Amino acid sequence: MPAPELRPATPVDLDAVLAFWQLAAEDAHRPADSARALEALLARDPEALILAVDPATAELLGTVIAGWDGWRCHLYRLAVHPGRRRAGIGRLLVAAAEARFRALGGTRADAMVLDENDLAHHAWRSGGYAPQPEWSRWVKPL
Repeated sequence: MPAPELRPATPVDLDAVLAFWQLAAEDAHRPADSARALEALLARDPEALILAVDPATAELLGTVIAGWDGWRCHLYRLAVHPGRRRAGIGRLLVAAAEARFRALGGTRADAMVLDENDLAHHAWRSGGYAPQPEWSRWVKPL
C-alpha cells in the first residue's frame, strides 16, 4: 500500500472526522465531539488537526490534533483506522505533529492518554513518550 498523505483538515473533512472517531478513537471519560468544536479548532488554528489519507481512495486512515497554545505543545485524538494499525500511520502522524511544534518554537510535547487505554500506552511509549508521575490532570467541565 502507498504511504498515506498527511495534510491539515479542512471544514469539508469534519463530518468524516467525527464518523472516523466513532470507529477508531476512544470516547470514554470525555465530552462528546462535535462539528461545532472542530469548526472552532480550525478557525483558531487551521493546521492543528492533521489527517492521514489514503492517496488512492481518499479514505481517512488516521488523525491527530497537534495543539499549540503559544506556550505548550499538546497532542490529542491520535487515532488510526483499526484495519490499518501497526503500519506506521500513528508514527507518521506524531512525527508530523512534532515537526509542527518544532517549527512553532515548541520544546516539549505532551499527550493526553487514558490510564485504561493499554493499546495507546504501547504506541506512545514506542514513540518515546512516558507518563509524568509528578503531574496529574485537573479538570472542570464548563
